[in-house]
Amino acid sequence: VQLQAFGGGLVQPGGSLSLSCAASGFSLDEHAIGWFRQVPGKEREFVAAIVKAGNVDYYADSVKGRFTISRENAKNSVYLQLNSLKPEDTAVYYCAAGAFIRSVWFGARAYPSKYNYWGQGTQVTVSS
Repeated sequence: VQLQAFGGGLVQPGGSLSLSCAASGFSLDEHAIGWFRQVPGKEREFVAAIVKAGNVDYYADSVKGRFTISRENAKNSVYLQLNSLKPEDTAVYYCAAGAFIRSVWFGARAYPSKYNYWGQGTQVTVSS
């Protein structure tokens, strides 16, 4: 069972990046997905989440309107589009999978401890 996030890099303020999260060893379509980020010395921070079917999503206020989470269950992949990036978006970004039923997802989606599987992160650096 493995999750892998990739697509990070160095981008100037105002730029865009597309992150992907791929799974192996299990089916992502049986899991809700969350994206989190972390900077050294701080706790892991919620960014975005999406339900199994992909028709409901949720965002942290700090990224709402700039980031978009989506998924392609047929490809066993989830994506995070990052637009209008700011220096404060600099962090290691992680994807996580949680076997939530829909009613549980609403209360658990933003808490790292509620997710079952985590991938290795990808570094996003926003700097001029």
